[in-house]
Amino acid sequence: QVQLVESGGGSVQAGGSLRLSCAASGDIFSIYAMGWHRQAPGKQRELVAIISRAGSSNYADSVKGRFTISRDNAKNSVYLQMNSLKPEDTAAYYCNVESSRTGVSGRWSTWGQGTQVTVSS
Repeated sequence: QVQLVESGGGSVQAGGSLRLSCAASGDIFSIYAMGWHRQAPGKQRELVAIISRAGSSNYADSVKGRFTISRDNAKNSVYLQMNSLKPEDTAAYYCNVESSRTGVSGRWSTWGQGTQVTVSS
């Protein structure tokens, strides 16, 4: 079992910044891709940003230039720095981690519980 603990959500005015954190723990041999997704009320969950173990990253067009994803492999953690926030960024943000387990073949995808980000105009 892998557990993800997210933190850093909250309420902010448009133009402000927030930093989300997600720490993985449990039965982990290696962590591969780590990412952030978000889901606004009445909408489908969408990918915000993803980062590989080597550090290459990709972003949704809507957040390019404003959000930065990073990771600390030693801490099994991933971060999302969100700047110039807009009301349309309001959503529940979910961490997602792809990992393998000691002595077991295959990879598993684990989701965090979500952290709310609310941006007011």
